Amino acid sequence: NMTDSAFESLADSLLAALEEGIGSHADAELQGGILTVDGDDGTWVVNKHAPTRQIWLSSPKSGARHYAFDEASGQWKDTRGGPDLLSHLSAELDVALEWRPS
Repeated sequence: NMTDSAFESLADSLLAALEEGIGSHADAELQGGILTVDGDDGTWVVNKHAPTRQIWLSSPKSGARHYAFDEASGQWKDTRGGPDLLSHLSAELDVALEWRPS
């Protein structure tokens, strides 16, 4: 089971990678563990939700989704069985996004 500090470290690494990957294509700002992306279709918000150890996404295209880290695959998996976070955001923002847990 993941510790709080392990979650924080993974989540911070993820959000920083997303800001960097999206930033060259759209207006992305990371502040206080909340990533805000202003795109042509509206605003995406990605934030860490420490109580559930999840990453929460609010998208103007697909609404609210929650992602939990899956240690076996190294992916943030949709809790309702949709695409993983990186695949989902890559498709919606039309940006190739990469992140590996360190």
